[in-house]
Amino acid sequence: MNPVLPAEGHPHLLVLVTGPSGAGRSTAINVLEDLGFEAIDNLPLSLLARLLEGPEPERPLALGIDVRNRDFSTQALIEVIDSGSLVRQGAMQVLYLDCRTDVLLRRFSETRRRHPLSPFDSPEPGIEQEMALLAPIRARADFVVDTSAMSPHELRAELAHWFAPEGAGRLAIAVQSFSYKRGLPRGLDLVFDCRFLRNPHWVEGLRARDGRSAEVRAHVEGDPRFAEFLARLEALLELVLPAHEAEGKASLAIGLGCTGGQHRSVTVAEILAARLAERGWPVSIRHREIERREPGSGRS
Repeated sequence: MNPVLPAEGHPHLLVLVTGPSGAGRSTAINVLEDLGFEAIDNLPLSLLARLLEGPEPERPLALGIDVRNRDFSTQALIEVIDSGSLVRQGAMQVLYLDCRTDVLLRRFSETRRRHPLSPFDSPEPGIEQEMALLAPIRARADFVVDTSAMSPHELRAELAHWFAPEGAGRLAIAVQSFSYKRGLPRGLDLVFDCRFLRNPHWVEGLRARDGRSAEVRAHVEGDPRFAEFLARLEALLELVLPAHEAEGKASLAIGLGCTGGQHRSVTVAEILAARLAERGWPVSIRHREIERREPGSGRS
């Protein structure tokens, strides 16, 4: 089956994500959100028409629907799918996450969660009832993914293959310079210390400038250790960034620190961000200490 993707002329695609409890619907919703969809889980069907009223959304929309929805009924969902009245022709797709009964039983046993249709009994009758309720929906699905033998990472890769617009879904890189005097910024994944490099602070004509200026950059690049440091840093990232992306990570924050966060770390952050962007990575950059000194100067 071939879903109609945003990159193929439907920038306002609506994807209904459904399937039996435990099959990976919540994971799929999170993946689509990382791919740029606006994601809403367990929206009552009665509110769907109101949600879609007004101007078209700026992003494709993913809606998670299952038997836990407050007003769920198979017939109501069939009417939404078959009528096509809520969106223009071809702009709605149904993604059905399927799974074998034995695997669902194992997953409920491992997590010790109760099945929503048999909260006071074994999950098995609830699974069988849910499968029967959803059979007509499965028959109408544009895309069926059997997650029985899939890991979350494999499911992410499968959905990215079908639903990621060109250039979307890549690991987003945030590069940030900072001063060790104020401590590490929160949320960094990788941190590199630039304090061993030649310090422009001790050059009278450079002290008042920051690492974005050509003069400061030339001074830092003039350190005989700079070229090898940058080459090794790039080689390391060339190894680990695709690995993080393959593991399903949506973003990664790289910190570059120096004593004052004005010169060396800023220069390295600027150069590194530019090199990563040249290789096709989505990159944002900020300089914490410069932003404190000059409010509103943050860039992306």
